[in-house]
Amino acid sequence: MEIFGLNLTLQRLLAPVPVWRARVTAADWVPAAMAVREAGGRLLALWGGAQAAEATVCVAYVLADGLLWLELPLPSGQPSYPDLAPVFPAASRMQRAAADLSGIFAEGARDQRPWLNHGAWPTGYFPLRHTSEASQMFPDALLLDYAFVRVEGDGVHEIAVGPVHAGVIEPGHFRFSVVGEKVLRLEQRLGYTHKGIEQRMTQLPPLQAARLAGRVSGDSTVAYAWAYCMALETAASCDLAPRAAWLRALMLERERVANHLGDLGALGNDAAFAFGLAQFSRLREDWLRLAKEAFGHRLMMDCVVPGGVARDLELMHITQLSQQCDVIEREVQTLRSIYEDHAGLQDRFMSTGRVSPALAAQLGLTGLAGRASGQAHDLRCDHPGVPYDSLQVKLASQRNGDVAARVAVRFDEVFESLRLIRQMLAELPAGPVCQPLCLPEPASRGVGWVEGWRGEVLVVLELDEAARQHRIRRCHFHDPSWQNWPVLEHAIMGNIVPDFPLINKSFNLSYAGQDL
Repeated sequence: MEIFGLNLTLQRLLAPVPVWRARVTAADWVPAAMAVREAGGRLLALWGGAQAAEATVCVAYVLADGLLWLELPLPSGQPSYPDLAPVFPAASRMQRAAADLSGIFAEGARDQRPWLNHGAWPTGYFPLRHTSEASQMFPDALLLDYAFVRVEGDGVHEIAVGPVHAGVIEPGHFRFSVVGEKVLRLEQRLGYTHKGIEQRMTQLPPLQAARLAGRVSGDSTVAYAWAYCMALETAASCDLAPRAAWLRALMLERERVANHLGDLGALGNDAAFAFGLAQFSRLREDWLRLAKEAFGHRLMMDCVVPGGVARDLELMHITQLSQQCDVIEREVQTLRSIYEDHAGLQDRFMSTGRVSPALAAQLGLTGLAGRASGQAHDLRCDHPGVPYDSLQVKLASQRNGDVAARVAVRFDEVFESLRLIRQMLAELPAGPVCQPLCLPEPASRGVGWVEGWRGEVLVVLELDEAARQHRIRRCHFHDPSWQNWPVLEHAIMGNIVPDFPLINKSFNLSYAGQDL
């Protein structure tokens, strides 16, 4: 891997996916970002860490050759670093979260409002600083007014929605500035589901922490558990048994299908087509029930464990899983025809919530939503590990960037995942499904990078040396929702307020995954 114009000493991590790491100086921080952008690279994640001796800020970029992890040490008395938002706009909220959690700040950033801190934390309290006491008693909450951007003009008024919603949904606040029903601006306020996961990870033994990793975002439990276990196995130089890797991929594709089936039904319902919700809900329920029989849990929670998977598949279940793919494929093909021939449904879908390919590239739209706006990135195709390197995954992509395009990508990915599942079941290699994982004596680090159903899930793990009882020094989780929530604010502009639930569901972003 080369970064043009910079002299970096890159260290290759022995991960299943291509990952390099390097330390940089403050002088190289922004030039490195610009070099990545000029090379067609993308910002994947930005996070911070603060310890007694040294504060750091880290960034992960995706390039054609793989993942680049850069670490910038910061002076303990001046924990600040150059702002990356002018180069990669998606960095803004990540920098604000790093400020709340680690007490490190982006110099000159236009937006320095708190993101995860809603005003209930003591002044000067930063959860990820190792000097902070987790058991510290907080004073009575004195919530601060959030400085929403105001839109002025004749006929402009605001509509406040949430954070508590009418349905069973995670909390988030949406502030609409509208004229009549036309939306001029949307501003989000999230962070209500902040659970302190990254701090809690530093208090758990690495082998036990996999259970918490699988609960970062419940609808992506396989993706997060696999990414964490990949990072831990990389840090421990543990090779995964082939059968275990294939079973993980099998579960990941089943997770993808389950979520797409749920979304396709919900999107029909948001466009007043309740028949779609009923049919897709029926299919998803059948899908989850068989997962319970085959893997022991409807969502396959705790099925991915360090060193492999928790249980093997019985021959009877292999047959049932394959047969179910045939049934689901036939029914989804019929439902796709109904969706495409339904004039009222297509009227609601087409041209609604459009994100052009140019805007998607500028703002860093990623994952499923990105592929619907011409961003042809899929880790299973770009940097395939076992078993994807032998499956020849077909990328699902659209360019119109509207609700209809995001629906089309979901349908295409359902069919491709069904094909992959059948192939994996037919070619599942023999061998063990789990092996003991021995943690290393010296301090070590690892990276897990997995294409979840929303997009790329990243886990970066740093372990202390054995003398400190194999503690987790730092574990950072990254959900694709970090990139995509800000783009949703642009997608609603010019649309009418009643179309927001439909546009929002077409993205279906995670609150918990980015609130951590």
